[in-house]
Amino acid sequence: MTDVLLQACIYLAAAVIAVPLAKRLGLGSVLGYLFAGIVIGPVLGLVGDTGGVQQVAEFGVVLMLFIVGLELEPKKLWDMRNRLLGLGGLQVSLTTLAVMLAAMGFGLDWKTSLAIGLIMSLSSTAIVLQTLNEKGMMKVDGGQASFSVLLFQDIAVIPMLALIPLLAMSTAVPTAGPADPDALSLVAGLEGWQVALVNLGAIAAVILGGHYLTQPIFRVIAATRLREIFTAFALLLVVGTAFLMTLVGLSAALGTFLAGVVLASSAFRHELESTIDPFKGLLLGLFFITVGAGINFALLFENIQIVLALTLGLMAIKALVLFGLALLFRLKGSDRWLLALSLAQAGEFGFVLLSFAVQSNVVTDGLSELLLLVVALSMLLTPALFIIFDRILVPRMPRGETREADSIEEHGQVIIAGMGRFGQVINRVMRSNGFHTVVLDHSAEVVDAFNKFGVPTFYGDASRPDLLDAAGLANAELLVVAVDEPERVLAIVDYARRARPDLHIIARARTRQDVYSLYQAGATDIVRETFDSALRGARYALMSTGMVETEARRRARLFENKDREGIRRLAALYDPDKSFTENEPYMELARKIEAEIEASMRGETDPASDREMPEDLADPIALQPDPKGN
Repeated sequence: MTDVLLQACIYLAAAVIAVPLAKRLGLGSVLGYLFAGIVIGPVLGLVGDTGGVQQVAEFGVVLMLFIVGLELEPKKLWDMRNRLLGLGGLQVSLTTLAVMLAAMGFGLDWKTSLAIGLIMSLSSTAIVLQTLNEKGMMKVDGGQASFSVLLFQDIAVIPMLALIPLLAMSTAVPTAGPADPDALSLVAGLEGWQVALVNLGAIAAVILGGHYLTQPIFRVIAATRLREIFTAFALLLVVGTAFLMTLVGLSAALGTFLAGVVLASSAFRHELESTIDPFKGLLLGLFFITVGAGINFALLFENIQIVLALTLGLMAIKALVLFGLALLFRLKGSDRWLLALSLAQAGEFGFVLLSFAVQSNVVTDGLSELLLLVVALSMLLTPALFIIFDRILVPRMPRGETREADSIEEHGQVIIAGMGRFGQVINRVMRSNGFHTVVLDHSAEVVDAFNKFGVPTFYGDASRPDLLDAAGLANAELLVVAVDEPERVLAIVDYARRARPDLHIIARARTRQDVYSLYQAGATDIVRETFDSALRGARYALMSTGMVETEARRRARLFENKDREGIRRLAALYDPDKSFTENEPYMELARKIEAEIEASMRGETDPASDREMPEDLADPIALQPDPKGN
């Protein structure tokens, strides 16, 4: 018992220390787990044989595929069918073929080569999605294309798990060990057609049971209001499905994935996902730690040149295939490079499938250890690829701008930069009140769509000074900066204020840091995206306590006006190189302003705040410091 507790402490301590450090360095949680395994295994030798732990940890993969299935709603998949099947399907197929041919060139038989091609065609969902979200690139065309490919890859893991054992049927690869003769099985000794019928029956049981039986059971359990019982049933559902699949000789991951897809339209889908996710994350992290602990560094140092060559060769093959597909699917500008570089690595499922291929006698232990090094090294190089994209490619090639900017020959009283949900509402209000607007947007699709609706819109990047000048900046009365990217908003405001010191500038902001930077750059009014709706919600909250509507409106106006005054005072103390909590003068003033607002709300009203103000059209800015910067 003592040994078990010691091992548990080592694994958990390694995860708790390594993963936050890795995320702080921008490497992602998967690499953090791998580093943790490397430290406690090959480096410090704190853990020995990880085989027993890995058998438990591999259940994290089963849980992961269940959650992937939960997220695959049929309607969502149908809407994404073109890129999902076209871009994703071609990427997996072409990469598999290219890697397979390269492996056969090294003298491997075609079945082993095919297995390696399938495994190496996958990319790291965990690293890529996390990085794209952190960098705000999920909404751009290259980010959406990357997501489609990753989603197809996650789905493709299921047929790969079914195909790899078939490749071993006549492959003369030494076995990793005899099968357990005492293992329970419902298909032992059956004929092939009987096994097929049993398999189909098991799959039908999962589909019909998931569709018809789970819903009433979930409702009964939900009525008990006992969270632990819901958790127990959720785990029973996954474990039971996995057990049924193993009894009939199918992959446990296949069964749980299928169960997840069946339950994707369930009313309990989100609660199921939130219940299973912590177990999935912990076991999957444990799996990656065991992979890191099992890396053969002696083999790496003995074959460092071969491992580097194979890693760089694999990444080059994948990048070339992806770049070609980006051209075929008409991605523009640096979106092509974003797709090619972000998915050039091998993925975490490579560890899973390599282990499975060894168990299925398709890949030898020695070759598997070499390929594990290639997978891990390619993932370690992924942050460097994003650095190349950000610092070398993007500055030289604006994303998606292959179309020439429109020639702007008309001027108006109001220039609106950005025609998203925010900008188009302002444009409608201004035009309906008789003001002539000149609208710029950086999306060709948006521009073409609004012009078809009869709303004059010009294509171009409003952060380019020449386009702002062409739009009539010299004589405009108002500039509204409604683009989505904070960096571009700041660049537009900075140039416009220097070019027109007298111009009224209204800017859109996401976070408090953006607000302060925009005030320092010279914005006249700043509208934070969510504050209007939050203020209205606060007014409804006051009314729900019994406060009359006129008094709730008055108090909301008072808070808004005091808040606006305070935010301008705080902007003078904002230091972009310090967090709010490290900036003591800022924190002291913030506490003082908050106390002033509370005093005003308790009865010390400002007569000026009682003036009627058009509802939801003021420029509200939030005050209370938020550690997350929201």
